[in-house]
Amino acid sequence: MMRRRWYKLSKWKRGLIVLFGVISAVICGLASLFLYSQTQSNSPAYIQRWFTDQNSHKTLSTIQNEPCPNAPFLLPSQGLIGLLWNDPAGPYNIFRRHSGIDIFGDGDSGTVPVYAAYDGYLTRKPNWVSAVIIQHDDPLHQGRKIWTYYAHMASKDGKSYIVEDFPAGTQGVFVQQGTLLGYQGEYNGNSLRPIGMHLHFSIVKSEADGSFKNETIVGNTLDPSPYFGMPLNIAQKPSRPIGCRS
Repeated sequence: MMRRRWYKLSKWKRGLIVLFGVISAVICGLASLFLYSQTQSNSPAYIQRWFTDQNSHKTLSTIQNEPCPNAPFLLPSQGLIGLLWNDPAGPYNIFRRHSGIDIFGDGDSGTVPVYAAYDGYLTRKPNWVSAVIIQHDDPLHQGRKIWTYYAHMASKDGKSYIVEDFPAGTQGVFVQQGTLLGYQGEYNGNSLRPIGMHLHFSIVKSEADGSFKNETIVGNTLDPSPYFGMPLNIAQKPSRPIGCRS
């Protein structure tokens, strides 16, 4: 009976029903993926609290003015260390994970300083509005070159917060650990998705020719935990604020 009714429908009606079924299945699948990804991370609860409760800022902020004991890197900015390395929390998921750490500063856009994590040579591509990248001799692996990447240092409308010492087109300028690079911002390129003021930081592997790999792919980056002496891998699900390992 159902089959007869189905074939009595015009082709375009049958097509619409099939299309509706496919769209519904895709939406349900994406929703399930999003919800499952959130269960694999403890970051969203802290980030939500940060943006909804101003009084939480002091209790959630990591304030680290020097490297942790036996760790080479200086934390590049202060605030809530929200999304962690390999984090699947939104807008990421278990198939496309976060490649670094996000530090949400306490203050207005363009006022929370960002510093170089380690000695190295800074580059800012000609079209980079909010980002710089620094090449280093890897302090944990002799003979290896790595890069540290710093992003979102601009206003929503693209006013750069990078200091004037590093204009667009800068190539291979030496900077010491603790050098002021710029200030946290909210710039997200052409995307309309709000990201909240923060610094995105990652440690990027080198290509065979010495250039940096695509930072957006987590497999091209390194777990920052041993470099900072802090639990910054989401697998550890650390509570916030995150401090030096004891």
